[in-house]
Amino acid sequence: MTARADASIDIAAGRANRSVLSRFWERNGAGYMFLVPWLIGFFGLTLGPALISLYLSFTNFDLLREPVWVGTANYVRMVTADPKFAASMRVTFSFVLFSVPLKLCFALLVAVALNRGMRGLPLYRAVFYLPSLLGASVAIAVLWRQLFAADGLVNMFLANFGIVGPSWISNPNYSLWTLIVLSVWQFGSPMIIFLAGLRQIPADMYEAASLDGASRWRQFYKITLPLLTPVIFFNAVVQTIEAFKAFTPAFIISGGTGGPINSTLFYTLYLYQEAFAYFRMGYASALAWVLVVIVALFTGFAFLTSKFWVHYDD
Repeated sequence: MTARADASIDIAAGRANRSVLSRFWERNGAGYMFLVPWLIGFFGLTLGPALISLYLSFTNFDLLREPVWVGTANYVRMVTADPKFAASMRVTFSFVLFSVPLKLCFALLVAVALNRGMRGLPLYRAVFYLPSLLGASVAIAVLWRQLFAADGLVNMFLANFGIVGPSWISNPNYSLWTLIVLSVWQFGSPMIIFLAGLRQIPADMYEAASLDGASRWRQFYKITLPLLTPVIFFNAVVQTIEAFKAFTPAFIISGGTGGPINSTLFYTLYLYQEAFAYFRMGYASALAWVLVVIVALFTGFAFLTSKFWVHYDD
């Protein structure tokens, strides 16, 4: 009797579980079916390759032979025996340090100007946003290289004033700055976001400040900037991540070498050289994970410090 009772209980529990699962699937099955393509992409194209790359970063792998486990040798080599790693870090941090603040300042300046209600605003907005769509392309990088060549358009313009311009691309004192200027020129994306944030600031706050005798500069400093800090924070984080990932302009303008004398050797360009020029895939994977850690640290630092200067509605 006891065995029969246990069997009956098990059958009843199985039916109950199937009933719960069937009800769950009836309510949520369609949603999970729509998630299947994303789940395949996430596990097959993002998480899976990332975990494989993490494993390869501890190996010696050249695409032709089986990976050989070397432990932390790749990471030790970066710090102790790779001068190009230090050079690429210096170039990349210099690029981020100058390009991101200049781009955000220029984007905010243009957004404030457009927010004054000028005629043809949609046209100006589209024209200013266009460089953000084209700036990372190979064609624009080639055009930029021609503009700043020794006989390029920039030097031709300077010659009209009796100024003999240098070869901006091949001179290590100026080559990085040409890439910084190209990055600042792509200010359209943060400008659109700044413009949307400016539209959310109540106009009556400016009217009250004007009645109190506040100048436009004081209104900008005391009203616009504090209320715009969430947008500034968002743009700063996004643009910093994008600056760390910059690759195409440095690759095209320097011809893939990072020259002259490593002055445009971006970290991503050096990673590309190690992976696809020298086929040191294990070392390149280690470089990639160091970049992931650096970006994560910068992002975490930004979120930790945001409570001191980002002002939300509450």
